[in-house]
Amino acid sequence: MPRGKVRDRDGIFTRKDRPGAFYGSWVDATGKRRKRKLEAATLQQARALVAAEKQRAEKIKTQGIVEPTRDTFASVMVTHLKDQKRKLTEKSYVRTSGIANKYLTPFFGSMTLGKIQRPQVLEYLRTRNEATPGTIAKELNVLKGFFTWAMTHDLIPYNPAAKVKGPQVPAGRLRYLQPTELRALLDSCPDWLRPIAGLAAFTGMRRGEILGIRWLDTDLNGARVILPQTKNGDGRVVYLNQLACDCIRSQWNPGVRSVDRIFPVTENFTADNVSKAFVAVCDRLGIDDFSFHDLRHTAASWMRMLGADIHTVATQLGHKDLRMAARYQHLSSDYMTAAVGRLDAAFGAVSEHEVEYRNEPSSRSIVPTASPQKNQPQQEEQLGRDKSFTMLGLIGSDIGARTRTLRLERATC
Repeated sequence: MPRGKVRDRDGIFTRKDRPGAFYGSWVDATGKRRKRKLEAATLQQARALVAAEKQRAEKIKTQGIVEPTRDTFASVMVTHLKDQKRKLTEKSYVRTSGIANKYLTPFFGSMTLGKIQRPQVLEYLRTRNEATPGTIAKELNVLKGFFTWAMTHDLIPYNPAAKVKGPQVPAGRLRYLQPTELRALLDSCPDWLRPIAGLAAFTGMRRGEILGIRWLDTDLNGARVILPQTKNGDGRVVYLNQLACDCIRSQWNPGVRSVDRIFPVTENFTADNVSKAFVAVCDRLGIDDFSFHDLRHTAASWMRMLGADIHTVATQLGHKDLRMAARYQHLSSDYMTAAVGRLDAAFGAVSEHEVEYRNEPSSRSIVPTASPQKNQPQQEEQLGRDKSFTMLGLIGSDIGARTRTLRLERATC
């Protein structure tokens, strides 16, 4: 080959270890070099196949038309998981790859990716009828994400699972403790577990977030913890109250370094041991159906009941979607009652103009009984009832021996 001339890698080639077989090489529409064994018996057939592949790539680039790939589901899934490993957290990647390798690939693996249609997706869901609705929903989400990724990489023209609906997932639960119960629970925790459980209840942080905090992530003067990476892959700031600051200060030792974890990895400070030890304490106290994660719900529930708006709760807990925090919406009944009560002042002003239009038959007040003077006896009577209820402990009572379990329908914003 003359010096300076670039070798044309497109074309036909053979391999010494595979006599009689033809292989083709070309660049696809994404700019990636493709090499594949050709289903050709002669050199002329092999050249025609490579020319067709090059023409297909040019058509996709110029017209934006995506033709389905002929690669198998299994081979494309391998590439997809390699790409996802760089984007997902370690825990999310383990869950995603586990679903793909254990369930999706055994069913779809030998199928040509470009030929998978909605009926094949529905058939997969029928084979998973014995699994719980929540498990099926997670598997369907992984499958939809895979097809979306393949579509963005011009491997398929559309997502065959896009409009497929999974089974109805049961309504999420909301479980939280009363303050006296939480106090008794923390007092009964072992010394090593008490600050971990306290941080969960006082800040709403997840178990993994608490165990991963380093001293350099804390700013006790500013009353905050900076989490570099959370469950959803993003970092966030968690704000601390005085009780949470006390939990962190209790772990300080003169010899610790800034890069050390507040709760160092030992036999006790593992995720499984924390959850098991916490459940053991709950069983000993007779607190049923309560897990370590429910401390997160306890923090959010009392934030709402003390007047924090839903956006504040979502920010503190790290919810990207307000629908996750909407489950606590109903807990702030006093706050909502006060907000609606402000309409009395707005509609009450209408009564000032009621006299001007009283003599006009065609005019009438939009709130005929909105006068504050007319409503005053009823308001005083209602206030008296509210006070009596409060004295009886029926509103906002602090019941130490009773816990609340609320099973809620999913709220939408």
